[in-house]
Amino acid sequence: MIERAIILSAGQGSRLLPLTEDRPKCLIDFNGRTLLSWQLDMLIANGMKEIFVVTGFRADMIDAELTARTDPANVRIQTIFNPFYNVADNLGSVWLAREYMDRGFLLLNGDTLVSRELIALVLAAPSAPIRVTVDIKKQGYDSDDMRVELDGERLLDIGKRLPVERSHAESIGLLRFQDDGAKQFRAKVEEMMATDEGLRNWYLRVIHYLALDPKSPVFVTPIVGHEWGEVDFPRDVESGRSLTKSWMS
Repeated sequence: MIERAIILSAGQGSRLLPLTEDRPKCLIDFNGRTLLSWQLDMLIANGMKEIFVVTGFRADMIDAELTARTDPANVRIQTIFNPFYNVADNLGSVWLAREYMDRGFLLLNGDTLVSRELIALVLAAPSAPIRVTVDIKKQGYDSDDMRVELDGERLLDIGKRLPVERSHAESIGLLRFQDDGAKQFRAKVEEMMATDEGLRNWYLRVIHYLALDPKSPVFVTPIVGHEWGEVDFPRDVESGRSLTKSWMS
């Protein structure tokens, strides 16, 4: 049973300026709750007992947000400060949380809105060391999508530069790791951070390399038809508010 989650919320969200001029994008309001609070509520509703939030830009505001929450007594929410969030890609945030990868866990991007039902589907998927949650677009993929190449449920490659003809799905920014997968992921994160390009890598580059190794297969969990949203651009804010309004009812 997975009861641990890690949320990557260190970035400012510069593509959302001026909305994020004085706050991280995880604190944008969506119908009376911040993006981060929506994430926490959905994770806790699915049995998460330990949630680690990696912070960076205006970490003090995130700490205040968490202090103001009233959560069940058996739920632990802890922040991990990333001091180099503004000079590194998100592999650095993952590396800082590596000590909490000693067992199964969920890894969630700080800009992804996910429904309670979607998380339940991810947790209920068949056992596999690593599962990447993916959706399939009917209208094709653009340069900002984290594109995925598949062979059935097996992930062959992942990246924003994946050729269109090899793009079968997109990662939504939610991954599930079980025991062996968690250890393999952590080991590869440490290996990549020890290189000269460590701080310039996305954590999904780790998944790319693991998928190439037949000893550490990576699988996908398709969530076609389930509700989710990524908050990257101003247009995404209104879409996210419509989405979360439907969850309130």
